[in-house]
Amino acid sequence: MAERRRGASRKLGGTAFSAALRGAISTSGLGLDRIQARLQEHGITVSVTALSYWQSGKRQPERLSSISAVRALEQILALPSGALLGLLPPPRPRGTSSRRRADDTARPLTLDADTGIALVGLHDRCEVSPGGAQSTVTAKAVFMASADGQDRWLLAYRQDGPGTQAPAVSALRNCTIGRVEVDVEAGLTLAELIFATPIDTGETYLVEYELRYAHVPGPQFRSTHFREFWHPIPEYLLEVHFGAGEPPAQCWRYSRPRDAPDAETTAIKIDDANSVHAIALDFGPGVFGIGWT
Repeated sequence: MAERRRGASRKLGGTAFSAALRGAISTSGLGLDRIQARLQEHGITVSVTALSYWQSGKRQPERLSSISAVRALEQILALPSGALLGLLPPPRPRGTSSRRRADDTARPLTLDADTGIALVGLHDRCEVSPGGAQSTVTAKAVFMASADGQDRWLLAYRQDGPGTQAPAVSALRNCTIGRVEVDVEAGLTLAELIFATPIDTGETYLVEYELRYAHVPGPQFRSTHFREFWHPIPEYLLEVHFGAGEPPAQCWRYSRPRDAPDAETTAIKIDDANSVHAIALDFGPGVFGIGWT
């Protein structure tokens, strides 16, 4: 019976992803035009033709903007998180680069790949320029392997908003920067942090890296630093340092679990070092950050 079902899927054309998307669209009762409009409400532009190709299996989502669209489709079609992304087949090759390892040839970075490593601790220190916008973020991250031979982490970092210039990513300790892909429209940067040595099941690994911003502070930039966690994290510590500049009038921490309609905010005081901090324990999925005025 299973073999017959697989054969029927092939006759219809496509993959498990396209079949699931096709079924979810049918169940929702929404036309492709309406789905396109809903995606635009999420700030994501996808053509009706692309949606048609995705559900027929003629094409598969691969670009960063397309991956963001698939995540939005899961919400629009009332599917559990990962219900579609988890069915995406491996992306097709797109050329080679002499800087890549032989086994990494031409694989675009994707958010849905199976991973044998988890982020178990993160410490961000955000430096704020005199103009009130973040200038650099130094991050110390601790990972734990659940499978042998883990040698990298895929950093996914969301910028201030669509169209904002992405920060430059540099390695500071125990890692190097591999491939980097930026989707300006989605405000998303993906970067490989490649470990100096692989780790096996149960082992932990510490890396340190930096995000440096090149934008000129102004009213168009939000005065905030946040992380969006797609999986639970045992501990996240965030520091924001205002340097020698004028301290802000107000600071607050905020958190919004993925399923919550609104963020929970709490006022925090600036210490004698002109800094504030907040900690999240056993948090996620969701957004956690500090804002200031």
